[in-house]
Amino acid sequence: MSNATTSQAARPVPRTGEYEHRVLKVGRDVSRAELRRLLLDEAEQGRWELARTILYVGGSRTVWLRRRIIRARSTLDLF
Repeated sequence: MSNATTSQAARPVPRTGEYEHRVLKVGRDVSRAELRRLLLDEAEQGRWELARTILYVGGSRTVWLRRRIIRARSTLDLF
């Protein structure tokens, strides 16, 4: 993720349930096409999906991304 397209760096949100969440704050100077490209990169590379978006009066946006937590189980049998 490039910091040039967001007003603040992405900050992780504590894990809840089966999903891990991440919040992006995007400034009003970022176009819809740039935001779409940013979210597409996050989805393809990090397996993030769009959970929620808020568009504020001034034009800034807050975007919540989520991805499923995959828990690996040990396949070793210890006796």
